[in-house]
Amino acid sequence: MHEMNPSEDSGQITNERESRRRFESLALPHLDAAYNLARWLTRNEHDAQDVVQDACLRALRYFSAFRGEQVRPWLLQIVRHTCYTWLKENRPAEVVSFDDDDGEPRIETAAPASDEPQAVALRHADRALINQSIAALPIVYREVLVLRELEDLSYKDIARIADIPIGTVMSRLARARALMREALQPGARPVLRTVPRSPQAGVK
Repeated sequence: MHEMNPSEDSGQITNERESRRRFESLALPHLDAAYNLARWLTRNEHDAQDVVQDACLRALRYFSAFRGEQVRPWLLQIVRHTCYTWLKENRPAEVVSFDDDDGEPRIETAAPASDEPQAVALRHADRALINQSIAALPIVYREVLVLRELEDLSYKDIARIADIPIGTVMSRLARARALMREALQPGARPVLRTVPRSPQAGVK
């Protein structure tokens, strides 16, 4: 068994420090985007914080394999994978096998209360209503909509992050937008089990 001499040990420490410095310089500026994606996927800000922390540890661990491509989609891909792993362990019902050809998904909605002014319930510019409608989307539609509309990523980057073909990205976006229009129709209001509690990363 080879024993590391002091010079080798010092070199390894230097390399680890340099790798960490590069990681902090390149990846940490995208931490807000990472948290935003995690919050929309978990629909809970505290769970999102745990997921992002775990994802960053994984990203740092494998940063030596990073080859200089765009950092943002690389990091968000790790965050998404970590989110799905967390959901499978903690909320398996929310992550099911999905076929884009399986029927037409719908957002569960409820009519506004009789004493609630309909105009208030239907304001398309209402940030809370829009955020609730996004959060009510099935997760496969929610993630592509968030990545495209809130994070302004290209179809190519979204395809990489979600590990799906670009054509699937486009079809899921089309369905997500259709579901959003349906949820914001007169008399409809999205029904959520969990609603994101922090609006700062939502619609502006």
